[in-house]
Amino acid sequence: MKRRSVSPTAEQYRRVFRFVRRRVGSTDLAEDVTQEVFASMASSLATSAKAAAPPLAWLYTVARHRIADEARRLARSPAVSLELVEPAEARTDAYGGEVARALDAAIASLPEGQRRVVLERLIQGRSFADIAASLQTSEEACRMRFMRGLQELRREFEKEGLTP
Repeated sequence: MKRRSVSPTAEQYRRVFRFVRRRVGSTDLAEDVTQEVFASMASSLATSAKAAAPPLAWLYTVARHRIADEARRLARSPAVSLELVEPAEARTDAYGGEVARALDAAIASLPEGQRRVVLERLIQGRSFADIAASLQTSEEACRMRFMRGLQELRREFEKEGLTP
């Protein structure tokens, strides 16, 4: 069986992602942290036209720093309560009980990072810049969490036979 060749950067990405995922325990958070590591790599490569891709050890070091930063951020940030959303009983007349229950279940099933961004963006109407500042992350990471959160909400609605 012929094995497909993989670029060194793709292999580095997989290794760093696995390294981060084992330490943070969340695939979504691991994706965000790994993206930040490779954004740092891209930024360092952009500063020098003759720069080569950094070695794997450098990427692991940056990943460890990002993991520590994320742990400090999570320790400081309060959790967004689902109380921001009215209870399903209060919305049953306007939207129907089935849709309200499906929405509550879908929001509750989101990972914490996605849930915070989705609620702050949709319910509170905050900008991605404001959300990023409160979460101490990049606007791009907030946009990614928002889009993934919406995709997950759509999947949950489809499981219930509802179309958003």
